[in-house]
Amino acid sequence: MLINLDFEANEPIYTQLKHQIIVGIAKKELVPGEGLPSVRAMAADIGINLHTVNKAYQQLKREGFIQIHRQKGVVVNPDGVPQAGEDHRTNLKKTLHPLIAESVCRGIGELEFIQFCQELFKEFNGGKGEGK
Repeated sequence: MLINLDFEANEPIYTQLKHQIIVGIAKKELVPGEGLPSVRAMAADIGINLHTVNKAYQQLKREGFIQIHRQKGVVVNPDGVPQAGEDHRTNLKKTLHPLIAESVCRGIGELEFIQFCQELFKEFNGGKGEGK
């Protein structure tokens, strides 16, 4: 999996790294049990501070995307990513709320917003609509 970071973006580097790893898992480019580079190796490979990588890894671990073992290193959660619970659904609504508000202010209607969402779901479901 190729990691591309935008050092000029407003989004923090650790967030970009975290999101790219999640995208890799969603697209099945990273599969359960697959190893990821160590914090030091990842930092060296992409030219960023190891504390930045560690912060991304710790958030991914806390959210159930990866596991960190002393012997095995960093691996994509072998049991798969935990399914969405009520907390995730609540956070999803909180995340979408300002995005939808801004879209309304900028003249993007409900159907166009939903179309964007459908296109993105297709991207992660191998070109097919409606996932699980």
